[in-house]
Amino acid sequence: MSSQVYTPPSQVKVLAATSQLKGLMTIIRAKSTPRADFIFYADRIIRLLVEEGLNHLPVVDKAVETPTGIDYQGLSFQGRICGVSIMRAGEAMEQGLRECCRSVRIGKILIQRDEETHLPKLFYAKLPNDIASRYCLLLDPMLATGGSAMKAVEVLLDNNVPEDHIIFLNLIASPEGIAAFVEKFPKVSLICSV
Repeated sequence: MSSQVYTPPSQVKVLAATSQLKGLMTIIRAKSTPRADFIFYADRIIRLLVEEGLNHLPVVDKAVETPTGIDYQGLSFQGRICGVSIMRAGEAMEQGLRECCRSVRIGKILIQRDEETHLPKLFYAKLPNDIASRYCLLLDPMLATGGSAMKAVEVLLDNNVPEDHIIFLNLIASPEGIAAFVEKFPKVSLICSV
């Protein structure tokens, strides 16, 4: 019996499997973890995901003067962002985004499975009016088959968000869901913790 190592496609970024991340994942995946601990440690992972998502935004060089009068050659983010949570689970990621990006605008999309066709169906969308001019951090903690996430991206594209301005953040992603998602949307960045 051979064990194969999964290698994700190039537009997929998996957080580095550090001891810290493995420890956090162990806590949130343990059946015995109390609810309050699950929420606390899941929020820590969400903040790591948000920070990694922010690393994928375009930057420009920027020089500033420090309080000691020395020039510092740094960077400045180019463009504006917003978050879009796929309701309801994605709403759990909103606080982590707000903790990293003060006063960020957040939209919401509700997608449910159609009872007759069993396909994802849009039930509700409330997005910032200027969403087409922003980079979108799409929030959903789990990517299983990819159906809801793909429908959410379609909604963003229908609202004129460029595909390469969408960064999808999730905690847990299945290889099958990743494959379906990146095949349909090769320009969307997908960032997951495992």
